[in-house]
Amino acid sequence: MDLRNKKILVTGADGFIGSHLTEELVRSGCDVRAFVCYNSFNSWGWLDSLAPELLTSLDVFSGDIRDPHGVKQAMTGCDIVLHLAALIAIPYSYHSPDTYIDTNIKGTLNILQAARELGVAKVVHTSTSEVYGTARFVPITEEHPLQGQSPYSASKIGADQLALSFYHSFETPVAIIRPFNTYGPRQSARAFVPTVITQIASGARTIRLGALHPTRDLNYVADTVAGFMAVAQCDAAVGEVINIGSNYEISMGDTARMIADIMGADIEIVTDQERLRPEKSEVERLWADTAKARRLLKHEQNYAGLEGLRRGLARTIEWFALPENLKLYKPHIYNI
Repeated sequence: MDLRNKKILVTGADGFIGSHLTEELVRSGCDVRAFVCYNSFNSWGWLDSLAPELLTSLDVFSGDIRDPHGVKQAMTGCDIVLHLAALIAIPYSYHSPDTYIDTNIKGTLNILQAARELGVAKVVHTSTSEVYGTARFVPITEEHPLQGQSPYSASKIGADQLALSFYHSFETPVAIIRPFNTYGPRQSARAFVPTVITQIASGARTIRLGALHPTRDLNYVADTVAGFMAVAQCDAAVGEVINIGSNYEISMGDTARMIADIMGADIEIVTDQERLRPEKSEVERLWADTAKARRLLKHEQNYAGLEGLRRGLARTIEWFALPENLKLYKPHIYNI
């Protein structure tokens, strides 16, 4: 499927991955409608930071993914929907789980219902590696059992299963992309990598973190964006769940020390009890099997492995270290 000949809706376009995806689609010559979360400030989130020539090429729709009428209006006339809008912070899901059901499950239902009624050519639904829970085997294939170890992951499992049910029940053309942990410029400080970078960049040398032993499969945002575009283009992806990852794992502690080394900082890491997940909720190990992505999508990561991770972290640090970007963050507080 040639994306340049299609009208593409990106939900969650104002967020971290969504803004990068929207930017890349526009740069590739695509006709993009960006669904952003309505607010009285008329803020378009991270889209506000894009170059003016890119913004003028965008069709921006302000709405709420939880409202079926607005969702259907936004999707009218669109051929492809890249559905990224979601609540994603795990600690906040302990605090306000009801909002995760409304946004992640009901919001996805709104997308699927509208896609069915409007005859949308393709929906790419965004999953997360958190649905696997702690790995029972590695690397984790798409057949790994799903384990809801947090309200967030449970809501995403529900959304994923809804998406698959529409494919099986109504032949709605849905593909599910399952990215492993993404990092890069514009990411919220509720995530691990920006938490470390912003503390160090702000002058701290005693760095407050949560658990250091869990491992993650870390992916630079440009690779994740390339994965989205590959899934959107691939006709064979319909009805499939596809991991997007680097096929590499590293502990949180080693990641923090790598960041400090790149930044030339001598740090001491202390455990902040507030940042620890409940014991049975912590996902101890994530490591993606990427064979399916290579086979179906011909997708390879450009920032994979130890060397790729170091390059991706260096690019991320460069962005966060700019004063105009660092001032947008509050490193002295725990962002849930």
